[in-house]
Amino acid sequence: MITDSTAAFFEELGRRGHEPLLGKVTGSVRFEVVDGERTERWLVTIDKGTILVSRGKGAPDCVLRADKACFDRIAAGELNAVAAVLRGELSVEGDLRLVVRVQRLFPGPPAGRADRRAAGYARRQS
Repeated sequence: MITDSTAAFFEELGRRGHEPLLGKVTGSVRFEVVDGERTERWLVTIDKGTILVSRGKGAPDCVLRADKACFDRIAAGELNAVAAVLRGELSVEGDLRLVVRVQRLFPGPPAGRADRRAAGYARRQS
């Protein structure tokens, strides 16, 4: 049974098959998740929304690398991948445009947290 957010994310992504939000996207991203001495790799290939996930190394258009704790937060929707890049928590090699597009594959923030942020914003505007 898969117990961590990262493995669960890639397993679910592999079952999707097609993602309409990426209908105009073609490219490949290798995710490298570092856990101590071990690095796990997933290659996500996107062809006009059709998604294929493998454990191959391949020659991707973009490589995203983060430690496991960071990537678990991204995969759980607790951390935005683009924000993680800007903070230096997620490193990128290759086509930066794919990072923005791939962000669409990750879950959004938990509903309660998004509601609290929106409520806080509304209070500040009053």
